[in-house]
Amino acid sequence: MTRTLAVIGTNHRHASVSFRERFSMPDSRLFPALQHLVQAAGIAEIVILSTCNRTEFIVWAEDLELASTSVFDYLSQQFGLQEKERAFFYSLVAADAVRHIFRVASGLDSMVVGEPEITGQVKAAWTKARQAGTSRNFLDAVFQKALSVAKRVRSETAIGQAAVSVPYAAVQLARQIFGDLTARTVLILGAGKMSELAVRYLVASGARAVRVTNRTYEHAVALATDLGGTAVPFEQRWAHLAEADIVISSTGCPHFVLGVEDLQRVQQMRRGRPIFLIDIAVPRDIHPDVRRLPGVFLYDMDDLEQVVARNRSERLAAAAQAETFIAREVERFMEKLRAVHVVPTIVAVRQRLDEIKAAELHRYRTENGPLAIEHEQAIEAFAEQLVERIANQLARELKVAAQQRRADVLAEAVRHLFRLPRSTALAAQPAGHAPLEGSR
Repeated sequence: MTRTLAVIGTNHRHASVSFRERFSMPDSRLFPALQHLVQAAGIAEIVILSTCNRTEFIVWAEDLELASTSVFDYLSQQFGLQEKERAFFYSLVAADAVRHIFRVASGLDSMVVGEPEITGQVKAAWTKARQAGTSRNFLDAVFQKALSVAKRVRSETAIGQAAVSVPYAAVQLARQIFGDLTARTVLILGAGKMSELAVRYLVASGARAVRVTNRTYEHAVALATDLGGTAVPFEQRWAHLAEADIVISSTGCPHFVLGVEDLQRVQQMRRGRPIFLIDIAVPRDIHPDVRRLPGVFLYDMDDLEQVVARNRSERLAAAAQAETFIAREVERFMEKLRAVHVVPTIVAVRQRLDEIKAAELHRYRTENGPLAIEHEQAIEAFAEQLVERIANQLARELKVAAQQRRADVLAEAVRHLFRLPRSTALAAQPAGHAPLEGSR
């Protein structure tokens, strides 16, 4: 029976968020989907990966065409997928599917290349499939390898080291100024989304106290509560500026809210201690001339974007290195898979040779009558040695053929020669849309 590894899915490269969100699967929908599809026509094992950027069905298919039909029928029945909308889905098989899974787990197929969250999401998807009993021997092997590859990509390349978002770039710059961020105090002026993200990164990096101030005090309270910080009235901002190590400003005001004279007074109160100002407002909140003041470090959106651009090119270089590594790991995985896939043929040949040996020994005894014990043992030893030599030679040839990607032709010839059942002539196929055969 032909078995094929396939990935059927849609992601941020193929469809808009309004399309993708239709197929999002919380656990309440994920587990029923797994249980239904593993019993559907053509599917032996299945894992479903559903994130904000992708929904993918990773299938160990008994029959690729039937499995694909089962997946799309389910999407039509449960999610209202229209026939014309299938164009937003992709289908990858064999080595192409393995490569895709490895790239996704390593963050190379993410919207932000190298982002680490996807590795955990892949692991969670596999864990849920195992809990549901829909990922067994084959997909377990695929996902174990994918997570191992992802770990090595992250440890052996710089794919995740350079900040490629403005909020994270701000944290990177803060580290350059202060080194260890543990016990640093953060003040937020305004309540913008980007400043919130930056503070979350800072807290994760060890920043101690978060204070939020806004002209609308209720907004400050809401954000402070969300961040585990403290809201302070806007008119008290000067006292808190004097205490803060890091200030993130995003007020939305049409004019500067911090000028040179303001920062001179603040620095006098601080006795010259360094202060790190992150101005992510457009129009800017902080006058650019404050950079001239001793101990004042100001970075606006242009500065942060330069850091991001530089880091993005560094991360892309690391991604190219990771792609080379993944290509090598895919080939190694496929080599092992091809070797495994000739085992049923090898076993079946040995069984058939044993059957032939037993039949011929029986015929010889019938034609020649009872034999002396020594004669009987000698004939059986000779027959066993002959079977062993033939079986071992065929096994070696099949394994070599598997590595050379021609095992399918040889296995088919062996099947005809020894009249083996078709299900035993199993061999791995090359990448692309040719089937990759195997057994559960």
